[in-house]
Amino acid sequence: MRKIVLLSCLLAGCGGGGGGGSFTPPPATDPNAWVQGVFKPASSFAAQCAAPRTGVDSTGTPFPDTAGSVLTQNNWLRSWSHDWYLWYGEIADKDPAQYTTTAYFDLLKTTGLSMSGQPKDRFHFTYPTDQWLALSQSGVESGYGAHWLFIANTPPRQLVVAYVEPGASAALAGLDRGTEILAIDGVDLVNANDQASIDTLNAGISPAAVGETHQFVVRDFGAATSRTVTLQSQNVTNSSVMNVLVFNTASGNVGYMQFNDHLGGAEKALVDAITTLKSQNITDLILDIRYNSGGYLDIASEAAYMIAGDAATAGKAFERTQFNDKYPNTNPVTGQTLTPTPFIATSQGFGQQPTNVALPTLNLSRVFVITGPDTCSASESIINGLRGADIEVIQIGETTCGKPYGFYPQDNCGTTYFSIQFEGVNEKGFGDYSDGFSPGGAVGSTGAQLPGCAVLDDFTFALGNDHEARIAAALAYRDNPTCPAMAMGLQKPGGSGVASLAAAHGRLVRSPLLENRLYRH
Repeated sequence: MRKIVLLSCLLAGCGGGGGGGSFTPPPATDPNAWVQGVFKPASSFAAQCAAPRTGVDSTGTPFPDTAGSVLTQNNWLRSWSHDWYLWYGEIADKDPAQYTTTAYFDLLKTTGLSMSGQPKDRFHFTYPTDQWLALSQSGVESGYGAHWLFIANTPPRQLVVAYVEPGASAALAGLDRGTEILAIDGVDLVNANDQASIDTLNAGISPAAVGETHQFVVRDFGAATSRTVTLQSQNVTNSSVMNVLVFNTASGNVGYMQFNDHLGGAEKALVDAITTLKSQNITDLILDIRYNSGGYLDIASEAAYMIAGDAATAGKAFERTQFNDKYPNTNPVTGQTLTPTPFIATSQGFGQQPTNVALPTLNLSRVFVITGPDTCSASESIINGLRGADIEVIQIGETTCGKPYGFYPQDNCGTTYFSIQFEGVNEKGFGDYSDGFSPGGAVGSTGAQLPGCAVLDDFTFALGNDHEARIAAALAYRDNPTCPAMAMGLQKPGGSGVASLAAAHGRLVRSPLLENRLYRH
């Protein structure tokens, strides 16, 4: 089964491979020379690479690469985008011989704007194929096990730790939620603005390989002084689900789980978490997806089914996909007739989870979701899909990223490309949330409005602690559907001191400092 992945890019853009470098324009008689508006089939250029790979990939599949050039790579991108890109008619057709592959791919998207004035396509990016396979299949990536959060990504910057993976080098060095990063390898992170310094910061935040060591000056949350730690990069398996807890309240047991991504390892983790919560006879669920930027749509569908159960979802679509106007009835990637993605009731065999096993269900009529700017793509599909099945979704936190779109990752010459190919709508035909979902009281937001409370991210307490502001607001809302006054306003904190980190909002980083990549399916 070809996996669909819905990913997003939320800071200054997205980066990755691309096969760039020097190139030589073709002679005028070259049969592949550019003719504006004329597109040969993408298959006539596929896997013709400037630097062909040899051998097999991590799944044991032989590389299809043959000798080619930067031009053949660009011609493939041009034809592939013209055929499958959702807004193909809005791509300016420019001569591929004039650009490196990285620069050319950046041009192959719409320049249109959303209703709020944001770029309509903020989700156009690449990943080195070997890294993408490792990440998507097992959640493994090179790093320290620290999930960084930018509260401000331009000077004066604020970079803090959102959470850490247990046992990873960041945890062993004592980094924890709210730890602020002040400098990396001698470079002032807060104020540096020259390119050499930015490169140093990027290299430290997102190490390219296992075994790298970088020196960090940090200030722990609540501390008056800084300290210096050395972190060594390692292969880190990201935890898809953490902090599966039950809060015992006078009005019933409330389940909580921190759901971080929809990648391959998430399926078994979700099944185990829902099984645990079901055994505790919970009457409500708080689904914390504030840092979940997406992954596989099938896993999002499974998560929604396990929350709602069979009776609420039977015969209903979780999501209906719509491609560009060349493919009104057919999926151009699979060649199959378009059919809705159902609420999936049996496991699909991602990661270590066996296939065709009936999924456990909570059979809830409502769910509290904790959200932030990194709640994106597949995570937003959970919200939208449940609402389409008449499950009440109460939103606590901030406006989500706004990505009702998806793509099939496509490798060519060692780079995997993510270019929007479809949009999704729920059972009721709703999919108009390109400016995100916004909780009640999010003043000035243009996102689709949901009941709930606007609440800033709170670094005073650990995730999973019932005193943490967003969790506390969700618990309070159950008994009295009003919002605490301190939760309103969502203003960016000023300065870079520790006090401003107690309540803040920002963007999660899973890639270099100014190039954040996030996922959805």
